[in-house]
Amino acid sequence: MTRFAGIGFAGTRFTGNRLNATVTRWLGHIVVALLVAMVLNVLWQIASRYLLGQPSAFTEEIARFLLIWLGLLGAAYASSFGDHIALDLLPMPQAWRDRIQRLAMAALGLLLTSGGVWLVRFTAELEQRSAALNLPLAWVYLAAPLAGALILFFTLIPRAQDP
Repeated sequence: MTRFAGIGFAGTRFTGNRLNATVTRWLGHIVVALLVAMVLNVLWQIASRYLLGQPSAFTEEIARFLLIWLGLLGAAYASSFGDHIALDLLPMPQAWRDRIQRLAMAALGLLLTSGGVWLVRFTAELEQRSAALNLPLAWVYLAAPLAGALILFFTLIPRAQDP
């Protein structure tokens, strides 16, 4: 079992399993909140278009941004359980397959983190803003490095059932 010295609150120390479970639980709450916000936003868009006759100007952009965050953080949440797309094309022992999948997930997390950091820095330097809400696009793109870091975290910190 992996132990992290110095990580904890009020003198308690988290083991890798406990830290993983805590992060997974909070990430699950965030993903559910994003989904609820997206559903309410789309319902308002429909109501304003068909009931009020005047579609809301900003709901499409909010839905797009929420979908970006939901998709990326949802992928990180799924990776916390070891759920991901896997193709079993080559016959090989399960132990090898597990190692290759873990290595591929770590590489994906590293790539998403580094590419996402570059994207956030680039859009922040250009001071790009969204059209309807006038939000800095760097905030929207922050989902990529965050999701990549979480995928890397869940790949490297084992769960209780992992070897």
